[in-house]
Amino acid sequence: MNTVIEKTDTDLKSDVLAELKYEPSVKVTNIGVLVKDGTVTLNGFVTSYSEKWNAVRAARRVSGVNAIADDIEVKLSDSLHRTDGEIAGAAASQIKWSTMIPTGAVKVTVREGWITLEGEMEWAYQRNAAEDAVKYLAGVKGVGNMITIKPKLSASDIESSIERAFDRNGQLDADKIDVETSGNQVTLTGKVRNHSERDEAERVAWAAPGVSFVENKIKVEWSIWD
Repeated sequence: MNTVIEKTDTDLKSDVLAELKYEPSVKVTNIGVLVKDGTVTLNGFVTSYSEKWNAVRAARRVSGVNAIADDIEVKLSDSLHRTDGEIAGAAASQIKWSTMIPTGAVKVTVREGWITLEGEMEWAYQRNAAEDAVKYLAGVKGVGNMITIKPKLSASDIESSIERAFDRNGQLDADKIDVETSGNQVTLTGKVRNHSERDEAERVAWAAPGVSFVENKIKVEWSIWD
């Protein structure tokens, strides 16, 4: 039996706050939560970009959340302040030492604590690795990942590759997810039970060689299975 979970905005706010408190990397006393019709707005401030990222991720885990507006501001403590030059040097070193990132593939620009990554790669996991390498650095206020992916397969090959990966994945019901491709861009539609499944479908799509963009239009229908 499939029963749809219905939460009031008050219930949802309470659950989001509880999840933020449960996340050890987040100082919940500095974060405010507003909820309207299932859309959660996070505001307030944090002391690092990584804390901001973890707060949004925690809110996404809560059942009933349809969308998240991230209005959290990063206010660095004095001990975490770095010049743009120091941040750029640290970011370049992190990228250089990563075994997942091709040598010389990424250009780093830093302005007022915001890192911009540019370049071209063959795989989405390499693009993600570049962002992961720099987002936890001291002094970082945000990361803009402008790295592009070079197409390796035809659109039909990409589509078939993703569909086969969905069929193999034990976390997904492949029959409820549709894949459309245009060049090396992918659009996902369908329905899943929670954000974890929605994120997993997007992860699988990004893992296909040559994919440069994934538009995730999959709808979440929060439910429990009896």
